[in-house]
Amino acid sequence: MKTNALLIFTRNPELGKVKTRLAKTIGNEKALTVYNDLLLHTRNETQAIDCDKFVFYDSEIVEVDIWSGAFYQKKLQSNGDLGQRMHDAFKTLFEMGYQKCIIVGSDLFDLKAIIIETAFKELLNHEVVIGPAEDGGYYLLGLKKDNHAIFQNKDWGTASVFKATMRDLENKKVGLLDTLNDIDTFEDLERSSYDIATLNITS
Repeated sequence: MKTNALLIFTRNPELGKVKTRLAKTIGNEKALTVYNDLLLHTRNETQAIDCDKFVFYDSEIVEVDIWSGAFYQKKLQSNGDLGQRMHDAFKTLFEMGYQKCIIVGSDLFDLKAIIIETAFKELLNHEVVIGPAEDGGYYLLGLKKDNHAIFQNKDWGTASVFKATMRDLENKKVGLLDTLNDIDTFEDLERSSYDIATLNITS
């Protein structure tokens, strides 16, 4: 067991249940295609990082999928809102003995291994590290110990999350990463590195 752990929060890739805001523009099937590509990108960028890695599924653990058991341990997210589920995941890994834990989602084509590796380095000299998203949320959060407050009383999925979280961290030494583009809407997708032409979208 290593001392650093990476938590990857994913949704099980099911038609009509992922990237619903994106699907309003391009339809459920193409939204599912984009999400599967996001999952693949996240796996490709995280697989070689030198830490223990955990994939937290939202509805059920899938034993045979892109997340090989040789590189990733698999767990199920708890119940509750996003804050409760993230807190429970952090708590689980801290109780397992990990000293530095970082959580990322699976919604960014901008996410690179070097960003996560930088975040672990930032945790050497900071209590918390956070990566702001362009939409007002955050795409990465790193902690060295349990902090329940930052997961409470947030309007998850809104533009207020990052600022509200930073207010909770006023007395902490916080390392800030670059702001990245989280894929929720078609406009987000257009601003990303994704090759939209592969979707064959017709107007």
